[in-house]
Amino acid sequence: MVSITHLWPDSAIRNTRTPAKVPNAVCEWLKRCQKNEILKTLLAIFLVGCDLLTRAAELSPVVEIEEEVYAFTNANNGAGPMWCHGSTCLVRSGKHLFASGIETVPDAKPLNNCRWMLFERKTNGWEQVYLDIDGRTREPAPMAAFADGRIFLSVNPTRGKGPEPSGGPARPDVLQFKAANPKSPPQSLTPLWQDDPKFAEHSYRSFAADGAAGELILFQNIGYTHAEWTFRDRDGKWSAQGRLKWPWGAEYDTPEPIRVCYPNVTIQNRAVHFFGVSDILEPYRAWRDFKRELTGQQWDYDFRRLFYTWTPDVTKIPFAEWVEIASRDKTCGWLSPGDLFLAPNGDVHLLWTERALDERLRPKFFPDARQSHTLNYAVVRQGKVLRRLALLESTEEKPGLIASVPRFQVSPEHRLFVVYYAAGKDETGKAISENRVSQIDFDGSVTAPIRIPFKQPFTIFFTTTVRAGSPPSQTLEMLGQRAGNGNTISYARVRLDTGTAR
Repeated sequence: MVSITHLWPDSAIRNTRTPAKVPNAVCEWLKRCQKNEILKTLLAIFLVGCDLLTRAAELSPVVEIEEEVYAFTNANNGAGPMWCHGSTCLVRSGKHLFASGIETVPDAKPLNNCRWMLFERKTNGWEQVYLDIDGRTREPAPMAAFADGRIFLSVNPTRGKGPEPSGGPARPDVLQFKAANPKSPPQSLTPLWQDDPKFAEHSYRSFAADGAAGELILFQNIGYTHAEWTFRDRDGKWSAQGRLKWPWGAEYDTPEPIRVCYPNVTIQNRAVHFFGVSDILEPYRAWRDFKRELTGQQWDYDFRRLFYTWTPDVTKIPFAEWVEIASRDKTCGWLSPGDLFLAPNGDVHLLWTERALDERLRPKFFPDARQSHTLNYAVVRQGKVLRRLALLESTEEKPGLIASVPRFQVSPEHRLFVVYYAAGKDETGKAISENRVSQIDFDGSVTAPIRIPFKQPFTIFFTTTVRAGSPPSQTLEMLGQRAGNGNTISYARVRLDTGTAR
């Protein structure tokens, strides 16, 4: 049995997410009809109708598990268990589910005062199956997985031996575990890099996997100039390396590279897509001086421009010129990338949150600007934005809920769900703090959000994203921090039921 939605290249058919399954014998007849425009049109109408019926079946998320995984102590080193939120610390391979955690080493001094842990979800709950007893690091360890049972951990241990209050050189590595025997010592895969990069404790690294093809890509920043990247192919060789240079900020008081951090990265059939946010010291002198007077701090960072780039084949073709997806640079706003999904037809789906301005600066620098908070969605093809949509918006004229940490959940039939945290007051003035889920349909319309009935909502979370090699699923799995739960990392499993899925 195969899905009808993969037989035609036409977007009206390809993008329809109706899980219509037909016998293989019928497929040949359908393929022969591709040149018959009347039959193609009738089939498209039929599929769209099926999709409308599917949309009419309201989502009914069912919480199956909601539990604690581990508690942590603040390391006071500028990072934390969720710091690598552009990647993930939760992966699935078949029946095996793993999470990485971070432990603050008692009496160790920042910055490199943490070590990674590995957990597996067993029948009766979570078990710590491995602990790094030798290395020290600053940041959590992003994960990836293959369907064949290989589990990967991206680590960045310091080369130093004693306290490093200002950080120091680091030695990035990728560790390979076996899902069937995770307590056995991992294999060091020792990434190869172009030349001899000077890595440090602030890695801002991104880790992604093509789970079906068995391939990995790792990015790691070098200062404020570029990211080094290395690619591991299906034969187990680090067969391609390079540098991703940052976009250039020619408009700043002093022109400089625009470091891009916290990206969502995906790799599929060696095509790589990269979507991140600017992260540099405040580039406008007047704003920098004004904020210094307010806070007394000598530094302040810019997170207000979103950039995207891609390559159709990372082993052969350089990354394209940077595309600026969104900006709040004129009003000192704030943006944060949420997620990225590469659809079967090559379209790139993006999520991000956006705050229009810094209200502290408004009276002096942009008194006529209006505040807003939005959850945004866009579709990009070959570097061009085809569609933009605000999924949730709160403005000064019409205040409402504010969304954060949006994630995609992709079903095996390529249904596309959006999951996020919503907080604030609704139109009746009632206080809201909850996780919500909607479905984005083939035409870009969005179903009404449905509350996920958690006992405690997740305010920030990872998922078993396909970007890290986990399989598409109708089941949403989350790892993160919950409201009112302090320094505790929790896990949840949610079945995204619809009327047609029951």
